[in-house]
Order: sequence, then structure tokens, then C-alpha cells
Amino acid sequence: GAMSVDSITDLSDNASELLQALQLSHPHELDPRRSRGKKRPLSLNPISWQVPRIVDRCCTHLETHGLQTVGIFRVGSSKKRVQQLREEFDRGLDVFLDEHQSVHDVAALLKEFLRDMPDPLIPRELYGAFLSTATMEGPAQLDTLQLLLFLLPPCHSDTLLRLLRFLGEVARHAQSSRDPEGREIPGNKMTASNLATVFGPNILQKEKPGEKDAGALNFEDSAAIILVLQRLIEHHHSLFMVSPEVQCEVLRRLFQTDPDVIEYLLRRK
Repeated sequence: GAMSVDSITDLSDNASELLQALQLSHPHELDPRRSRGKKRPLSLNPISWQVPRIVDRCCTHLETHGLQTVGIFRVGSSKKRVQQLREEFDRGLDVFLDEHQSVHDVAALLKEFLRDMPDPLIPRELYGAFLSTATMEGPAQLDTLQLLLFLLPPCHSDTLLRLLRFLGEVARHAQSSRDPEGREIPGNKMTASNLATVFGPNILQKEKPGEKDAGALNFEDSAAIILVLQRLIEHHHSLFMVSPEVQCEVLRRLFQTDPDVIEYLLRRK
């Protein structure tokens, strides 16, 4: 029989990469509303959720306190307070964001982190490929975007999904609504298109910040960046879902080439 594999670290580098290819997998993992008390089905993915603490905490804070804030991400912030928060995260402190922090400060901190990443959420080598989808339409565009998302490293994939899930929630509160008592709840005015305009240049970067011509995008590229990110926001749930057919194909390949991995996955299930 195959050797026993009880830990991802016991697998070869090649096998680990194959397991990471199954990173986008289970619908229950994409539903933020699932009850913590319910038994959670295991997916095929043994890799832990890889999202920087600063991103998750900023998104959680804004989901809790900022969804009704008009012009979120467009209103100015306190540079001093943002810098202080940034330094606390940089020092590895367990920064707790609550109602005492300004929504606009936390929003600015999130934008700064994404802008200043050494390698953007969508790696620069995929910049042209993602932008090329802007000229596509319908299912072909979404299918191509999904295949490109499959190429992202797991940490980029997880973090991008967390961000897109949050931006989708912000866009859902863009328009004014009414509560059960008939009182008006103001919308934040940030549609998916507006959010894509704000975040697009931070996520899709052709050059490193500070390099020559880094900020000099032509009109066509700028429009394409906004359109691509808008599609990612609007369709993130389906784009980050691996179809049963693709999973079966991966498992068939693994059975032929890496039976140890199959044993590992079956033991987890």
C-alpha cells in the first residue's frame, strides 16, 4: 500500500502544489452567514485560510460599522491615526478595531495596505491576462476570469476572496432602503463600479509603486481595470467555486500520479 501521510508537511513539494490547486472548493466555506454551531463539512482543501490579519480585521470592522456610511472609501481620513494603526499592525500587535475607530481611518488603512503590497493581490505577471478579459462578454469572460483566478497563489486567492466578499456587501448597501418600521436607511452610494474605481489600481498594478511611469495608466487600461474588478465583485461567489467536473478531473489525475494525496484527502473526509 501507499505510505501513510498524516500531515501536509510529509508530502513532497509536487504533491503540496497539487493540493493547493484544490484551494477553491467548497460552497459552505464561501458562505459567511453559516452558523458556527453547525457541523462544518470538510472540503478537499487541507491548506488553512491564508488572509492577513490586517485585511480580515479591517473588512470585519467596516462590515460592522461602515456599511451605511455615505461615501465610504472616498471621504478623507486622519493621516496621523491611520499611520498609528499601520505601525501597530507592522509591529505585530493584536490590534482590536471597534466602534471607537473612525470608519474612514480603517477604510484608508485597508486601501494603503493593498496599494503598498510588494506584489499586488493579482500578481503583475497576470496583469495583461486579466485586462484582456475586459473585451470579452458573457460566459466567455467569466470562464476566463475563473481560470485566471485558479492561477493565483493560495494566499492571494484567499485574500482576494475576503476582499471581494466585503466589497460585494458594501455594494449591496449602496442604495437607500427602509427598515421594517418604514424608516429610511441611507445608502452608502458605493456601487460595484464605484468600488472598482477606488480599488482597481491597488489590486491590478502594472508597475511597482514608485517606479517610473507607475501612475501613468492610459485611459484604456484604466477603464479595463475598473471593468474587470467590477466583474470580480459582482460574480465572486461563482468565480471562486470549482465545478464538480474540474474536481473529478483533478482527482483522476492525482489517482494516476500521486495516490498518496488521494489517501490523504480520503482520510480527511
